[in-house]
Amino acid sequence: MATITNPILRGFNPDPSILRVGDDYFIATSTFEFHPAVRIHHSTDLVEWTVRGHALDEGFELLGIPDSGGVWAPSLTHAEGLFWLAYSVVRSMDGDDKDIDNYLVTSPSIDGPWSEPVHLGSRGFDFSFFHDPDGTHWIVGVQWDQRPEHPSFSGLVLEQYHPDEKRTSGTATVIHQEQTLVEGPNLYRIGDWYHLLIAAGGTGWNHAITSARSRHIGGPYERDPRPFMLTSRDAPGLPLQKAGHGELVQRTDGEWMLVHLASRPTLHLGERYSTLGRETCLQRVVFDDDGWLRLADGGHHAAVHVEVPDEGQIPVASGFAERFDGPTLDSRRWSTLRAPLATASADLASRPGWLRLRGGHSPASVFEQSMILTRVEEHRTRFEVTIDADPTTTRELAGLIAWYDRQGWIWLQLGWDEEHGRHVRVVRRDGATTQRSAPVAVADGPVRMRADLDGPDLRFAVADDAGWVAVPGVHPAWTLSDDHGDRLRFTGLFFGVRADDLDGRGWQADLTDAILGAPSRED
Repeated sequence: MATITNPILRGFNPDPSILRVGDDYFIATSTFEFHPAVRIHHSTDLVEWTVRGHALDEGFELLGIPDSGGVWAPSLTHAEGLFWLAYSVVRSMDGDDKDIDNYLVTSPSIDGPWSEPVHLGSRGFDFSFFHDPDGTHWIVGVQWDQRPEHPSFSGLVLEQYHPDEKRTSGTATVIHQEQTLVEGPNLYRIGDWYHLLIAAGGTGWNHAITSARSRHIGGPYERDPRPFMLTSRDAPGLPLQKAGHGELVQRTDGEWMLVHLASRPTLHLGERYSTLGRETCLQRVVFDDDGWLRLADGGHHAAVHVEVPDEGQIPVASGFAERFDGPTLDSRRWSTLRAPLATASADLASRPGWLRLRGGHSPASVFEQSMILTRVEEHRTRFEVTIDADPTTTRELAGLIAWYDRQGWIWLQLGWDEEHGRHVRVVRRDGATTQRSAPVAVADGPVRMRADLDGPDLRFAVADDAGWVAVPGVHPAWTLSDDHGDRLRFTGLFFGVRADDLDGRGWQADLTDAILGAPSRED
């Protein structure tokens, strides 16, 4: 027996879509405004997972997309010798309005190349593909209603797709509605039944998975008599919260597994904050005597440890040391915002062993920010990096940043001004408010920077010849989460490095020796 330890995909990896082809398992996860888009993970045993790459990389960009917009809820399937990937691009999400485009790309290999996208319409989001054994192809998703006097989530709809013509039928049938919010639908044909797996309650503390079934694909669908088959809404002390939005996969031995999202919250003054974002978990499931989907061990709570019969490996601890000595930036490790950095903006050749960032727009921009980011996977994490930059105006800035979105970040900023000369200070953005700490002088030359995350708290330090010197202050990492404030937020915490050149004069910053890992026991 082997033990799956949840989450299997740690840090910001939400909305998992799982697929088995032969002995290989693949999971696609949402990336929202981050680039590259649609992260692809691979395993042969369901225990140890690696990042295989991304489906939407070169030539793909999301400039102008709002925070927590972009690529939502990919659907990964396999049919007719091809991998099929459906995804939504949310271009605006203001009030009752959502401008959404749904697409399909295909490839003979999970590593691509992927086809040119086929537009599937703009009816809603969370669209997934179902390939019926009778040879027909269908998409099922959420239908959005922008009218303020109507429920926005106006039902789960089914529409046929015609692959030979690369188009949908153009008409959709509502197959399921509830008075409460339902989304994230997935269809399966198991025996004589069409099973509809449903995400319910919204992707927060009330999240859950329910199901419905029908003898006919078009319905009517009978709702599971239980209110939910997976949730943590009734147990706020569980380590895995927000459990919901799942898909099924059948193992090679015929048994079924459920992949789903969940969050591991940290506490601040008794309140829960999921700074790491929504993560991906696996559970064993069975169909009971009445044919309804249930957790194999009973109940409806997600388990941290799950036994499976396959022989697996012990997962490798998260963390890395990046020397920037390769020809390109490793996109399995590093993300950017909305678009890839141009070669001129992320130069690995001019100074071997260093990444040269040409300064970009401010953190408020939805266009050309110059920043690289890596997911934070544990509540106790250290990130270090050396930055070599020579700011000579107040509009040239670089440094180590803890990033959530344009309205939530904490930046250990290397800058200059007439009064203090070259210095670092902590600059924090929370909604519409920006706060700056007192400056700490630093000597000329490269600056070693460090961030220590300890649950809800964040601390910074810089190194000089005598060793590390703490930058005064304990900073609220708990504000960098979906759960802070009243805005819709769906991503997670990143550490990274950015460079701003607000005058657009070609100023740049170099960085090297980026290390992500757990603090030492002596700290």
